[in-house]
Amino acid sequence: MPSLPYRQVHLDFHTSGEIPEVGAAFDPAEFRRGLENAAIDSITCFSVCHHGYSYHPTRVGVMHPGLKFDLLRAQMDAAHEAGAAVPVYLSAGGNDVAALAHPEWCEVNPPGVGGWGAPDERTPGFRKLCFNTPYLDYLCRLTDETLERFPDADGLFFDIILQCQCVCPKCVADMRAAGLDPESEADRLEFSQRVLINYYERIAETVRKHNPEMPVFHNSGHVDPARPELFRYFSHLELESLPTGGWGYDHFPQSAAFARRTGLEFSGMTGKFHGTWGEFGGFKHPNALRYECCAMLAAGARCSVGDQLHPTGKLDKTSCDLIGQAYREVREKEPFCRNAINLADVGVLSAAACGIRNGGDADTGAARILQEGHFLFDFLHPDMEFTGFKLLILPEEFDLQPALAEKLRRFAADGGKVLLIGRTAATSGLDFGAEFDGPGTFSPTYLLPAEAVRPDYLSTPFVVRAGNWKIRAAGGESLGDIYEPYFNREPGHFCSHQHTPNRPEPSGYSAGAVCGNAAVLAQSLFAVYACDGAVVLRLFLDKVLHRLLDKEITIESNLPSTARLTVTRDEINRRIVVHLLYADIVKRGRNVEVIEDLPPLYDTELRLRIPETVRSVTMEPQHDGLSFRQNGGRVETVVPLFRCHQMIVFSF
Repeated sequence: MPSLPYRQVHLDFHTSGEIPEVGAAFDPAEFRRGLENAAIDSITCFSVCHHGYSYHPTRVGVMHPGLKFDLLRAQMDAAHEAGAAVPVYLSAGGNDVAALAHPEWCEVNPPGVGGWGAPDERTPGFRKLCFNTPYLDYLCRLTDETLERFPDADGLFFDIILQCQCVCPKCVADMRAAGLDPESEADRLEFSQRVLINYYERIAETVRKHNPEMPVFHNSGHVDPARPELFRYFSHLELESLPTGGWGYDHFPQSAAFARRTGLEFSGMTGKFHGTWGEFGGFKHPNALRYECCAMLAAGARCSVGDQLHPTGKLDKTSCDLIGQAYREVREKEPFCRNAINLADVGVLSAAACGIRNGGDADTGAARILQEGHFLFDFLHPDMEFTGFKLLILPEEFDLQPALAEKLRRFAADGGKVLLIGRTAATSGLDFGAEFDGPGTFSPTYLLPAEAVRPDYLSTPFVVRAGNWKIRAAGGESLGDIYEPYFNREPGHFCSHQHTPNRPEPSGYSAGAVCGNAAVLAQSLFAVYACDGAVVLRLFLDKVLHRLLDKEITIESNLPSTARLTVTRDEINRRIVVHLLYADIVKRGRNVEVIEDLPPLYDTELRLRIPETVRSVTMEPQHDGLSFRQNGGRVETVVPLFRCHQMIVFSF
């Protein structure tokens, strides 16, 4: 199977049947030049859109009534002439042509349970199809036809791959036949997963009979860390993450940190839009797209930029210019990214992968703490390997099963460090040098870190908007003291505007403890940070993490917390590549994160831990040499100036 392209465009083309002269301005030569000028090496084009129309002659579906020729074939031929691959898009979960012809194929959501698309007929929007109905047979026939007509397609992209809690007549009857209760949410969720697995199996069978090597991706808007068994149906991953479309700039690095552990090649998918999908005439600043593409390279991903083709079939010049500015830079930098493997000191057992309800806050908080502290990290499913990490972080409210607890003990016995929280630590069987007295009764609580892990400007307890696990340091090193409020805030029993102040004396319980390779925290501080964002909390955790990693940390710098840092190792070319990223991310409008300015950073100090003797340190792709000093296993250098993204290559 060919390697995933670095410079992909996902060319949306959801076009209403009421729009005439579709594709009338399509010019193959102009299309080809547009791809070449924008340095695009792959472009996803449409077979079937959400409206349900095909963009080529069809005996199975309905060709768009405003289209007079085979647009997909014309796009594919022109792109192939330009040397660009053409994966083909099929809307799987949404198809209004099918939904209107067969309303019995539509998903029906129970009261109070949301789905995808328009909630009712009074709202403009697409309808979600149920994969448990004969619609799936129709989708397989559309897939058959696409592969028969376009055997030279470079992959298939199936969209809207989700099955909600459907109570359509077919689902209700099948649930009852399987001994499940349609009135039970748990049973509906279980049945929806069975339906989804059947979808994957049917599509895989359909594709295999045409081309067993055909690349296939199923898009559901995210990669579910709790379902690694589904990855066998994917040839690669595409991480949909439009920062201005509601995802924000923290989402993609977190998703990439899990994707790196799946063994699949993956791309990040942003958009050229100011907002999100379906925005005609929306353009982000060129600096934003440049930063987003460089962030993908730094995370070990390929790049994909979403665009939307005008119904006339003519590529938008502004979009091409925007994408071209970013992709010409990517083209220069990608040789330093091929064969490179991201390094990670810290493995975070994903709360979402562990099935913890609302585990997303813990994962988001951990990702932010680690990014802002410039730690190298990946996210893990419990079934993944722990080898290679220096520190493992496990979430709160997670009862360790015996097999996982034993796996964790082996990791610690081999010298690995572990950081657990509250109840998870109490059930682990590891020695934290602490006694566990059960959960506390107050929320919020207050924390005064021990001097060794205390933020420099702190001298009194700070508030933590969460309760605590009652921990007493008993033989281990205490991480600080928990202070309790006078009482919890209740109606008729409160103090001031927010919460009751702390008692002046410590509670007798510890904020955490360290003993040997194991450490425990008394509070779910990562989840708190995702919601609270208190700098003092991050600085405390930053010191705790440095206390655990000590001299084993791979890289240290003086970068500000808003900058980003990743490190890759390329054994073939014998080099380590340090990626530095920085942009001014601001909020505008109604809480939309945007990038416009790329201010410079001066005199960035890097201290890299590397066992080999370094021959040279260069800024790439400029090929500018940097002076450096190697002392034992550490190399020190200073980057005098960079903007947006800079690769520092340590050759050995």
